[in-house]
Amino acid sequence: MKVRIGFGLGTQGLRNDDDLATVVDGLEHLGFDSLWLSERVTGAAPDPIVALAFAAGRTRKLKFGTSVLVLPGRNPVLLAKELATLDVLSGGRLLPAFGLGTPDPAEHQAFGVDRGDRASWFEEALPLIRRLWSEDGVDHDGDRFTYKALTVRPKPRQSPVDVWLGGLSPSELRRTGRLGDGWLPSFCTPEEAASGRTVVEQAAAQAGRAIDPEHYGALIPYVHGALPDRLTAALAARRPGVDPTSLIPVGLDGLTEAVERFVAHGVSKFVVVPVVEPDDWDDELGALADRLLGLQT
Repeated sequence: MKVRIGFGLGTQGLRNDDDLATVVDGLEHLGFDSLWLSERVTGAAPDPIVALAFAAGRTRKLKFGTSVLVLPGRNPVLLAKELATLDVLSGGRLLPAFGLGTPDPAEHQAFGVDRGDRASWFEEALPLIRRLWSEDGVDHDGDRFTYKALTVRPKPRQSPVDVWLGGLSPSELRRTGRLGDGWLPSFCTPEEAASGRTVVEQAAAQAGRAIDPEHYGALIPYVHGALPDRLTAALAARRPGVDPTSLIPVGLDGLTEAVERFVAHGVSKFVVVPVVEPDDWDDELGALADRLLGLQT
């Protein structure tokens, strides 16, 4: 099993815009596997496609993931071209992860999609994007999109592009099995990851598919001290009845232990995310590298 350690910035944004270059350069120099950027249109986080293109231009080895990019509300043809272009220009380092979007009315308004319409939009758009990446002359007549003999170029450097999905609900797990190539949940325990994997694999088998056993991951937020009140409240709403400390490790010891527990449950791809922005990015990344990169195999 190939363990890989990636790093994410979450949705909070950066106090200093120039720090993105510091983070990107540090991840590349230290040997992290990947950088993952999340999407929040109404928040301070940078647009993930634009920011990852910036990162691609500064690096040669670092891979780039979206954690996650919202599909409902986007034109799948234009998105297919944007992501294919990024994959080509980065030399095949794109790791797209898609989702429905956060259950936030402000975000739904920004994307122009009612909450109840998100799943059906997603399930039409994702297979269409895959076809546009691999086929020429695509015909499609769906509930939202109609195309005749449509070709999008360039095609991605990777063939095929592996698509990761997130989520913990039963419907999200089944969707991952039917449509995804990998699973990247967040705010979950190792035990939940193991049980969720079973559901994903069953759904994949029912759809005549198989998920690569190396394509099970986890996004792990961490803190160095007490959990911020805002996060405790958000977790209480998102995961009622679950102890927040079981989802967010404290300190580098807690983070290392959490990664090792996930590995013991068959999870091998990780995105670690600081809940609170550090005072010094070089010190933070260096400390993470010292503790975690030795776990890469």
